[in-house]
Amino acid sequence: MFDIRERVLRGDFVAGTWCSLNSPAAAEITGLCGFDWALLDSEHAPTTTAGLMAQMQALGRFPTAPIVRIPWLDRVAIKWSLDIGAAGIMVPYVETEEQAREAVSFMRYAPEGVRGVAGATRASDFGFGFKDYFAESNKRLLTVAQMETQLAVDNSRAIAAVDGVDVLFVGPMDLSASLNLPERFADPAFMDVLQLVSDNARAEGKACGILLPDATLIPTLKEMGYTFVAVSSDVNVLTKHLKAIERALHG
Repeated sequence: MFDIRERVLRGDFVAGTWCSLNSPAAAEITGLCGFDWALLDSEHAPTTTAGLMAQMQALGRFPTAPIVRIPWLDRVAIKWSLDIGAAGIMVPYVETEEQAREAVSFMRYAPEGVRGVAGATRASDFGFGFKDYFAESNKRLLTVAQMETQLAVDNSRAIAAVDGVDVLFVGPMDLSASLNLPERFADPAFMDVLQLVSDNARAEGKACGILLPDATLIPTLKEMGYTFVAVSSDVNVLTKHLKAIERALHG
């Protein structure tokens, strides 16, 4: 199994990016580039369970950990994603301690949770490694709770205190919109909120993460204590660079 949870809780800086194209080839390139983790998006991307599995298979020859962002806090979506081999789950719009506890329970087998048990899933090497997977998964799967509203920020310390929540992850687009600071990521008021979330996460021994549109703010976020950091996405990289090429050709 992946060691991403151990690294995150140890405080290592782990670098990721977004895979939104539902493309095994794009996921494979992400692995070739050496990212520590890749976010396979099924909230805002046209990704099916089969599409997620194909991307995980493409990543399979690399140490890049596949983290699935599910569409919503949903027991079935978490079960499916874990059974096909996700190293962790990112849950959008976690706003309360109760929601965080529910997410953790969906991640874990009994007696710690309510995850359904199947003996021959891809995650357990189709049954060949089931005993080891069953014994280790509760300890090694990563749970990431997204902070995307003012209410989530207000409750961030309580959410971080939930046993099994490993990362408070800022969704900057939604959070900045919720704070009436849309896309003003470098605004001092937004930075103050980012620092508060980081402080609350670290106070409970948890990590803090964020998705950045580009590399500009990486040093600042590192200084603020962010260690689970993603920059850009396959979609944004492709559109940005193709558009630059088109402009150069027509220019």
